[in-house]
Amino acid sequence: MGDTEERTETHKIRCLSKLKMFLLAITCAYVAKTLSGSYMNSMLTQIERQFNIPTSVVGFINGSFEIGNLLLIVFVSYFGTKLHRPIMIGVGCVVMSLGCFLQSLPHFFMDRYEYESTVSVSGNLSSNSFLCMENGTQIFRPTEDPSECVKEVKSLMWVYVLVGNIIRGIGETPIMPLGISYIEDFAKSENSPLYIGFIETGAIIGPLIGLLLASFCANVYVDTGSVNTEGLTNNAEIVKNDQEEKQKEVKKEKDGITKDFLPFLKSLLCNPIYMLFILISVIQFNAFVNMISFMPKYLEQQYGKSSSDAIFLIGIYNLPPICIGYIVGGLIMKKFKITVKQAAHIGCWFSLIEYLLYYLCFLMICDNSPVAGVTTSYEGTHQDLYVENILTGCNMNCNCPTKIWDPVCGENGLSYMSACLAGCETSVGTGIDMVFQNCSCIGTSGNSSAVLGLCDKGHDCSLMLQYFLILSMTSSFIYSLSAIPGYMVLLRCIKPEEKSLGVGLHTFCTRVFAGIPAPIYFGALVDSTCLHWGTLKCGESGACRIYDSTNFRYIYLGLPAALRGSSYIPAFLILAILRKRRLPGEEASSGTVLVEAKVTGKENECKDRHQNSKVSNNDEWKTKL
Repeated sequence: MGDTEERTETHKIRCLSKLKMFLLAITCAYVAKTLSGSYMNSMLTQIERQFNIPTSVVGFINGSFEIGNLLLIVFVSYFGTKLHRPIMIGVGCVVMSLGCFLQSLPHFFMDRYEYESTVSVSGNLSSNSFLCMENGTQIFRPTEDPSECVKEVKSLMWVYVLVGNIIRGIGETPIMPLGISYIEDFAKSENSPLYIGFIETGAIIGPLIGLLLASFCANVYVDTGSVNTEGLTNNAEIVKNDQEEKQKEVKKEKDGITKDFLPFLKSLLCNPIYMLFILISVIQFNAFVNMISFMPKYLEQQYGKSSSDAIFLIGIYNLPPICIGYIVGGLIMKKFKITVKQAAHIGCWFSLIEYLLYYLCFLMICDNSPVAGVTTSYEGTHQDLYVENILTGCNMNCNCPTKIWDPVCGENGLSYMSACLAGCETSVGTGIDMVFQNCSCIGTSGNSSAVLGLCDKGHDCSLMLQYFLILSMTSSFIYSLSAIPGYMVLLRCIKPEEKSLGVGLHTFCTRVFAGIPAPIYFGALVDSTCLHWGTLKCGESGACRIYDSTNFRYIYLGLPAALRGSSYIPAFLILAILRKRRLPGEEASSGTVLVEAKVTGKENECKDRHQNSKVSNNDEWKTKL
């Protein structure tokens, strides 16, 4: 008797240690997948400029990750539970790394990046060729033959990024549904919210690292090391059985691996709470995908921050409070043994509070950057947007190119598209320290000058940015408190044997109806606010250089507000249904809950003493349905 108890205790300790090892491994996988994803999202502006493509195409590239994910998500979620889940997750990580490698190939295959600048680094051009030369002829880089433009290799190099992103999405497929269901199957019911909180924390640590890395890389020139910067602006143990038992098990596996798919799918589709939760997720994902993907661009255009600064600020202000919120939410669920109904109320009301705070963002605004000929006249007065008046009396005879975007800031506080268009005749210094002098459009005095870059938006705009970031930090924390309770409603509203398929189908729907279309249609809406497009060497339009920040703000803040507002209709319906319905998770014993995970093939079996608790829950669930 004593030996039996000792063996049982040893077995429980082994199972516990294996679960914690898996928890560590899956958390690392989450860090890796979210790190690559956040880095990719942070580099959308750089991708847009590198390949000279519109925002709508960038949105399609961003959504291609979801395309790869949805190709397999439902099947992996269901069939993965019949196979060895840790091994499938490991294979997914390898495939994901292959996709990341493919995304890096354009850097090695492309020619050196050609910077759009009137300040040439070529030694063949005159040092004053980018300035105003009245009654003279400007010497610029000669226009290539149109036939060469068609053959330009780099024009389609973004396809590598697209395909790599699809493969990365395929590799990510098994990580979330199989990892979450594995934790739910093997952990005690009171511990699973905390464990899932740890996993979600890993999903925040990854973006934090990714954003900091992206902030650093945004300051590194494309052809690093070859550019003169001064001239530019998880192993599981195999269960041993007798040969006869193995053959019986394999036969059962072949018969059972597919027969339950359609009944499980039908049961999920007929579950009103589950379907309403999917509807909420789709609507809110449409809002959050757009907000997260285009937040760096919004900070650039609205508050005048550089790409690297915008990415850095997002990482510092948003991710730590989300990380803390996930852990606190998981601890609350564990400490107070929150029921499913209570979790639904916590998730709904915290989310609603954060949503109401979100409207304060509409008060934290800045005006358009004053750019002569684009947003203001050369006299500094307001002019109609979307109607460019690039040439005026002060630069009419300078023979300036009107499509080049190499802005300078005049001492009068007005920005100009280039030094030439500012009427500058001389310059001193080199690279980013260059100062342009004798600028006829800036002032009548002979000593009027300008420096490279757009003019700063001023102290008031900087103050608005601080308010926006503080509000964003507070909102992130409040919303993250609702994340774990809300996710537990999803997990506990479905039968235990359907959890993996349920999580996979949920992910599939959010990918199809939010992850893929949202960046595309939102990118097209953002493109509609463009004030000045870059121009490729063959004359076609490239990436947008400056947006109407007012209309951009209406789209960036207004559309997510409308989408999120509509999501509370199904949320309140769930609360109403839960008042009259009992879910499986509510009957869990407050003591030690045994989870039997029967894993065929190569997975381990971890058994505990109270399997009857879950069996009785399943029987009760079936009776009530």
